[in-house]
Amino acid sequence: MKDFYGPLIEVSEIIELLRQEQQIKTFSQKVLQKKVIEKAARERGLTVTPEEIQAVGDQLRREKRLEKAADTIAWLVDQMISVEDLEAGIRDRLLTQKLAEHLFSKEVNKIFVQNKLQYDQIILYQIVVAKPQLAQELFYQIQEGEISFFDAAHFYDIDENRRHLCGCEGKVYRWGLKPDIAVAVFSAQPGEVIRPIQTERGYHLFLVEKFLPAELTLERYQEILHNMFNEWLANEVNYLLYNAKV
Repeated sequence: MKDFYGPLIEVSEIIELLRQEQQIKTFSQKVLQKKVIEKAARERGLTVTPEEIQAVGDQLRREKRLEKAADTIAWLVDQMISVEDLEAGIRDRLLTQKLAEHLFSKEVNKIFVQNKLQYDQIILYQIVVAKPQLAQELFYQIQEGEISFFDAAHFYDIDENRRHLCGCEGKVYRWGLKPDIAVAVFSAQPGEVIRPIQTERGYHLFLVEKFLPAELTLERYQEILHNMFNEWLANEVNYLLYNAKV
């Protein structure tokens, strides 16, 4: 059994600490996921070539600025892994991606079309205050041009971080909003200030800067693909655990 930091730490001690930190289940799940992926890939004839591993390894070295072989060796030593460990990890990630593509790539477009509205985004600003009277007063002052939405957010929002950002929430998905708020903001015109809406957090004023209609970008494709794959993987692990108990 391999020691870490020479004789100072043994693998058994790491396992014991994982138990004490309530992380042993998480890592056990990862082991089971790996077994499921290996079996499913093998049944479908999916493999990873040395050339594919080398390409990802080269990219990793560029990202970490490991320009010389000595730099790479020093980094591996610091990470307490071998070249073989690194290559095995790269292989596992590539195999997982290949399996996900094999199982679900043809379904991604259908899922996107079925849920297209949920992938719509807006660039959103909001102000949250504690009292309805203040929310209503700010709404009228912004409408009359007595104060800008951004200045109002900077001075009155209850959240310090949002005050610094002058109310900017950035890009927000439709599904990331409560249904009544989503209806209100996605029905508004860009630049329109929406009347105060009450939630458990307080009284909200919203301003939509821009609508971003849903597109099946590479990033969203990967997001949908991985969601489908992770759901499948969780079901397969649960099935494996169920059969082990029977």
